[in-house]
Amino acid sequence: MAGKVDEFEFFLEKDWSDGFPVVTPTEERVQRMLEGTRRDPDEVVGGIPPALEVATVRTIAIHALMAGCKPEYLPVVLGGTELILREEFNMGGVQCTMHGVAPLMIVNGPYAEKIGIHGGNGCFGPGFRANATIGRAIRLMLLNLGGGIAGRASATVFASPLRYTACLAENIERSPWASLAESRGYSAADNVITAANVESPRLHFDDVSKDPERLLTGIGDAMAAAGSWNMWFASNVVVAMGPQHAKLCADAGMSRTEVHRRLCELGGRRQGDLKRGGNWRPERARAMGVDPDDDECFIKAVKEPAGLHLIVAGGTGPVTAVCHGWNDSSRAVHGQYAV
Repeated sequence: MAGKVDEFEFFLEKDWSDGFPVVTPTEERVQRMLEGTRRDPDEVVGGIPPALEVATVRTIAIHALMAGCKPEYLPVVLGGTELILREEFNMGGVQCTMHGVAPLMIVNGPYAEKIGIHGGNGCFGPGFRANATIGRAIRLMLLNLGGGIAGRASATVFASPLRYTACLAENIERSPWASLAESRGYSAADNVITAANVESPRLHFDDVSKDPERLLTGIGDAMAAAGSWNMWFASNVVVAMGPQHAKLCADAGMSRTEVHRRLCELGGRRQGDLKRGGNWRPERARAMGVDPDDDECFIKAVKEPAGLHLIVAGGTGPVTAVCHGWNDSSRAVHGQYAV
């Protein structure tokens, strides 16, 4: 029929599309999505920066639908949206930066397991609907309501794959320790999201180490890089230890707390090495209370222990993923969400 609109092409041609087809948000589908929450559809959740278009429960449900979510995913999308709008998270700054960091959501608790948020093999990649669509719903809102479009409000040079979607769970079944949420005082029965603005994971492969000290020395080195913001600012660092690496530490008697502490100590480099390239500046050293001429000074990648978010995720194999952070204007946030 002449003049007929192709619904998929209609959305794909919009500037705010993420480049993939979306589910057409018909009224019937929106109403079905809203069955995933008891909250009032007209309840205001907040303005999405920098454009500050208002996100209500209904508009969040629309974006969850467009992203391909099931209704039962909606509580996590709502909880994640509320978290990233906290002032200390500085979503507005991240939306406009030339960097490529994105809000990574780590979801703990029985509800994450119930709806199938994946933390095992391939958890940062494709193939898992809950991971892919929950994170994508957040990104579509950042584009559509926040205006975080590359080349416009967003000055990002490259962006990153995490700017499509960034959501995972821990591999609780294969973790030798309590979860990230439990380490912060929540119970195993609490449904908790932790959000941190980070870069895409850098994989640290180690099939040689037989003792924790050697293993953690290598992971600590992966946490430090001359061009990373976390070397000069108190920013977030997410370390997702593969179960095999976590087990090596646990079998040697190390608790999660001890591994966290040791990574904070080992993650870093000599100032003299950092001067050779990257974003070292004498004024940045002075701002940290470091003598710019002291080449032996050890610069830590984690300035405050709370900035390191240690989880166990992924599948079989001698690999740990390290996600570097942004600058100190963004602090990770965590909290429970209602289901």
